[in-house]
Amino acid sequence: MIWKPDDDALVKKLAALLEETGLSEIEVGWFWKRLRVARHKGVIAVSEPAAPPAGPAATLAAKPAAEIGLNHPGAVTAPMVGTVYVAAEPGAKPFVAVGDMVKKGQTLLIIEAMKTMNPVAAPKAGKVAKVLVADGAPTEYGEVLMLLE
Repeated sequence: MIWKPDDDALVKKLAALLEETGLSEIEVGWFWKRLRVARHKGVIAVSEPAAPPAGPAATLAAKPAAEIGLNHPGAVTAPMVGTVYVAAEPGAKPFVAVGDMVKKGQTLLIIEAMKTMNPVAAPKAGKVAKVLVADGAPTEYGEVLMLLE
């Protein structure tokens, strides 16, 4: 099957596949041609977990998007897609915890992307109000990771 720019049927099939699988984007390619279909993330939907989370993830109980802080002025968002780590290495003390005071530019957590560790710095000084991600959890671009007050 050769894709043509005006091939609505292929785009519809890929969109249906996104819906069916719950993916946020999909890209297909043939030689030098690429087609990417993505859902816009205007609202982040949080579903109820099958079983209550344990450990640090217990603070991540499913909440309505408004409670997560999408419009919070101190929201710290993911600058990239990757895996979130709250400490420099497994078993180490987390960079920050709820209640800690942080300075602008201080490392809050790390996102691993393509085998590279990328520090996420505090955009402003303040107090860590909520941590919304678990250690080792996947994240998407723009996802709220924590809240500063």
